[in-house]
Amino acid sequence: MDTSTAAARLAAALAVGLIVGLERGWRDRGLAEGARVAGLRTFALLGLLGGALALLQPALGAGPLVAGILGVGGAFAVAYAITLRETGSRSLTSLVAALVTLVLGALAALEQAAVAVGCAVLTAVLLDMKPVLHRWLRLVEADELRAALQLGVLSAVVWPLLPDTGMGPYGALNPYRLWLAVVLVAGLSLAGHFAMRLAGPRDGVVLTGLLGGLASSTAVTVALARRSREQPGAAASLAAGVLLSCGVMFVRIGILLAALQPVLLSSMAWPLGAMAAIVFAAGAWLWRSGRRGEADDRKSPVEARYDLMTALSFAALMAAVSVLTQALRDTWGDAGLYALAALSGLADVDAMTVSIARLHALDGVVTSAASNALLLVMASNLLSKGLLAWGVGGRWLGWRVVAGFAAAVAGGAVALAASAG
Repeated sequence: MDTSTAAARLAAALAVGLIVGLERGWRDRGLAEGARVAGLRTFALLGLLGGALALLQPALGAGPLVAGILGVGGAFAVAYAITLRETGSRSLTSLVAALVTLVLGALAALEQAAVAVGCAVLTAVLLDMKPVLHRWLRLVEADELRAALQLGVLSAVVWPLLPDTGMGPYGALNPYRLWLAVVLVAGLSLAGHFAMRLAGPRDGVVLTGLLGGLASSTAVTVALARRSREQPGAAASLAAGVLLSCGVMFVRIGILLAALQPVLLSSMAWPLGAMAAIVFAAGAWLWRSGRRGEADDRKSPVEARYDLMTALSFAALMAAVSVLTQALRDTWGDAGLYALAALSGLADVDAMTVSIARLHALDGVVTSAASNALLLVMASNLLSKGLLAWGVGGRWLGWRVVAGFAAAVAGGAVALAASAG
């Protein structure tokens, strides 16, 4: 290795140490000189040490690097024991950060400078976010943590093990693709729930609609419709929340299509965009023109957690819809597909969206038929939510919601016809 190459790698290793050390030094900047276990200079030297030990590998093997890691770990362990005895602090953060800095310095010297520097930046960000992360942990409830861990099992443990091949009746059941849809919907739902919790209950109907729509636009519709009975003067703003939550539904469908069948998304981009734009515009107009009611309930209206049983139930629903979709289409052609789309949309829009995307991917249905079926699913789902809003919230809420939904369906149909033509 020539001198310039070695110098460049050592410079990258030093940069790793400086990045992490900047955060560590700033956090302890109020301490007297010599009172810090490690600051900017120490971490910079640790990064440089890791790089130097890595450069010795071609001649001496991995022994020096391993010895360096053990030595630094031992030195910081002694410092930790002294700090624990003198101050009672049990934090291991600086010890772990020192070992990470040493290893990243070595990585920078092993032709992975970009990865090492990027990881150093992430390390510094995580260290700096201690108050924020601890505050988030205090907000998380036991069932929310359980739901997040279960989502990790669904996505990182179960999904990679599933076969990516058609199985069962008509070969309609692809475990890998079905489970991908489960993970996507579960992730969006859980993200929406956490967004509602972190935003707080006092941020109003707009956030309830926008964030709650990620978790369950049906739940938002029911919650806001119930409030309309108690606050009839706030019907316009509550209708705005319902419309905004259902507008997010179109965004969610777009995400599902982008992940499962991007070709189909290209044909549905204009209809989805038109429907979302109309619903969002109607919601914004109602929010501006309507008289505001109370800021918000003390409790978030979206209480459902997307736990393991919900995920399994959704997978079973998608499997059933996938088989029925193929069976009805084989029996009655596109008419059977449209009938099932209209019926299934009354209860759920995601399962049928996944089934249509899968059929399109297998060349089981042409783009025009798939697009028509997706429009039917969305129209049917909006119909059910409109009736729900009218029935639960009364006519003052209901007619505003139904009018917005009708305009969205009409706009989507026009956009689909224009894009097809």
